[in-house]
Amino acid sequence: MRRVSRIAVASVATAALAVTVSACGSSSSSTSAGGGDKNLGLALAYDVGGKGDQSFNDAATAGLDQADQEFGYKSTAVEPQDGESDADKVQRLETLAKQGYNPVIGVGFAYAPAVKAAAAKFPKTTFGIVDDNQIKASNVTDLVFHEEQASYLAGVAAAKTTKTNTVGFIGGVDVPLIHKFEAGFKQGVADTKKGVTVKSQYLTQTAQEGGFSSPDKGENAANGQIDAGADVVYAAAGLSGQGVIKAASEHKIWAIGVDSDQYKQDALAKYKDSILTSAMKDVSGAVYNLAKSVKDGKPQTGEVRASLATGGVSLSDSNPVFKDNAALQAAIKKAEEGIKSGSITVKDS
Repeated sequence: MRRVSRIAVASVATAALAVTVSACGSSSSSTSAGGGDKNLGLALAYDVGGKGDQSFNDAATAGLDQADQEFGYKSTAVEPQDGESDADKVQRLETLAKQGYNPVIGVGFAYAPAVKAAAAKFPKTTFGIVDDNQIKASNVTDLVFHEEQASYLAGVAAAKTTKTNTVGFIGGVDVPLIHKFEAGFKQGVADTKKGVTVKSQYLTQTAQEGGFSSPDKGENAANGQIDAGADVVYAAAGLSGQGVIKAASEHKIWAIGVDSDQYKQDALAKYKDSILTSAMKDVSGAVYNLAKSVKDGKPQTGEVRASLATGGVSLSDSNPVFKDNAALQAAIKKAEEGIKSGSITVKDS
C-alpha cells in the first residue's frame, strides 16, 4: 500500500528516469565525465520510505525545491525499489550523472557503496551522501550531523514533560546512526530528571525488514510502550514514525518527531496537537548548500558536519504548548548553551 502512494506522487521526470535506469547498462565508454555541457540540476536518490515520509526524505526534497526555485533547475528525484541491491543503486546514480545532473545525492547511509562506485566513474560530477562519512574522494561530499545533540534536547523536553516518569525511544533500525539518537536522548533525560525510565525498542535489525518504512510497526511499538506507562515517546524511524505519532494521538500522550518539523507536516495535521516538538536536522540546507556550491563552481568536498553550533540540528518550537512553557524553554536553553560551550559532551553511542 505504501509503495503505491509514493509512486503516485513521483513526477513524470522521475518516472521517465526510472525507465531509463532499467534500460541502461553501466557502460564505461562515457564514464569519465558527467552529462552534457548544461547542468540539468541536482538529483536525489531517495532512501527507504521515499518521498512522503514527512521526515528525512521530505527534508531533502525541500532542499531540492529551493535550489530549483533559485537556480532555474529542473531537478529530479528517484524512488527506491523493494529488494534492490547495491548494483541497482550504482546503476541509478550512474544514469543520473550520465544524463547531466550535478550534484547527485544519495539520501541515506545505504547509498554509501553506490556513491563510492559511481563517483569513481564520474570524476567531473559531484556526489553527495547523507548520513555517511566513510567515503574519501575529491568529488564526494559527506553530509553528516550531530544528531545526538538535538536528541539530547529532546531528552530534556521529555524529562521535563513526563508525569509518569516513563518515556520511550523507538528506533527504526538497529544501526549505529540510530544509536546516536538513542544515546543523546537517554543522556538528556538522565541529566534533567533523576528516576525517569527510558524504554527503548528497535523495530527491525535491517532496513530491508521495513524499520524505516512501516507505520504499522511504529504504531504497534508505541502502543506497547504506552501500555507500559510511557507518556512521551520519541521516534527516530523515518516513515515508521508516523505510526508512533498516530498512537500517541490516540492515547493522548506526547510524541516527539524527528528530522523535519513534524508539527507542520500536512499529512500529520490531524495528530499535530500530540507532537510536542521535533529533533530536527537540516537535511534541506545540506542538500541546497551542496547544489549551490556546484552552481558557484566551488563544489563542497569531504565531510560537512552540522551541529547545534552551526544551526544544522535543533529542536522545533512550532507547538504553542511547547513554546509557551517557560520552565521547559529555560531548561532547553541551558542545555543548548552547555553543548555549544563544551560543558556538556553528548554521547553518540
